[in-house]
Amino acid sequence: MNNPKYPGSVTHDESQEHNHSEYSSHSDHSDHSEQHKHDTDRTVSSAGGHGHSGHQHSGHGAADHSHSHSHSHSHAPDNKKGLLIALIITGGIMFLEFFGGLVTGSLALLSDSGHMLSDTASLALSLVAMIIAVKPPSAKNSYGFYRFEIMAALFNGVTLFVIAGFIMWEAYQRFFSPPAVASGTMMLIAAVGLLANLISAWSLMRKSEAKDNINIRSAYLHIMGDALGSVGALLAGLIMNLFSWYVADPIISVLVALLILRSAWGVIKQAFHILMEGTPLTVNTRHVQEALLEIEGVLDVHDLHIWTITSGLDALSGHLLIGDHTDHQLVLQQAIKVVEEKFGIHHTTLQIENSSLKHGKLPV
Repeated sequence: MNNPKYPGSVTHDESQEHNHSEYSSHSDHSDHSEQHKHDTDRTVSSAGGHGHSGHQHSGHGAADHSHSHSHSHSHAPDNKKGLLIALIITGGIMFLEFFGGLVTGSLALLSDSGHMLSDTASLALSLVAMIIAVKPPSAKNSYGFYRFEIMAALFNGVTLFVIAGFIMWEAYQRFFSPPAVASGTMMLIAAVGLLANLISAWSLMRKSEAKDNINIRSAYLHIMGDALGSVGALLAGLIMNLFSWYVADPIISVLVALLILRSAWGVIKQAFHILMEGTPLTVNTRHVQEALLEIEGVLDVHDLHIWTITSGLDALSGHLLIGDHTDHQLVLQQAIKVVEEKFGIHHTTLQIENSSLKHGKLPV
């Protein structure tokens, strides 16, 4: 909520004449001596569109990113190891199922091998994304390359949709004239594929953070989609072996494809939400606002923004209007502590204002 009391803009020098000091901080600054240095180099202007347009994260150099990285990505080496194991296993089973599908004539096996081809590429992309994501920030990319992980997750989700569509189209083609399938060999290959997929999924769950990292989760969903495909192939093989009902092959392939679509939609939706700078699903903006207003001396909270940089690394920025005789540094320290302890956000930038600062209504 914007405060209509701020019709214009004011430079830092002008605000000094009104005894105003603006403070902007990151939560990992235990000492706010850098705050004053940071403030003296910039201007406060509504023209920047964010209220603290001069804010260049000058206190957020390599040290801050190192801190953020160590805090949020402390399991990165494990993530890489888990992905690499899954990549090797998935690539091996892909070739087994592809040639097995050709030999047996099974669509369920061929579709699953096609799915695994996408999975191999997706796992490789996730691994590359994880390596790129740890590159240090630069003048052009002040947040570094963390977002590459989100883009990889989005791409993985889209490829799952494409593959599911291909499986359903192929199943439709075979539905009215199902070919004979060597069900015994098909079941054997599917069983090997299922075992390999379960080992891959286990390695990701054990050595990685599949629950909290969307990039790892998208790779995990690819593997679980493979496991479903193998289960489907086993079931189809069993039905065909017992009843010679070969239409079971395309029917079960469609059911597996629908389950894949359901998982893929969740990944795409979350990745798109992050890329659109949406509020993290675990944080309620209204609750953050209320918590900040409870700090003694805070009169108003406006231009509050909370977003996700990458999985496990959320950021917050906002303006706090305080009383003219309130201790700026005390309010800032309390606000940082509240945001970190109550909401788990460690990358915080707050602009402290009193009645001497006038700025116009910001567009966002």
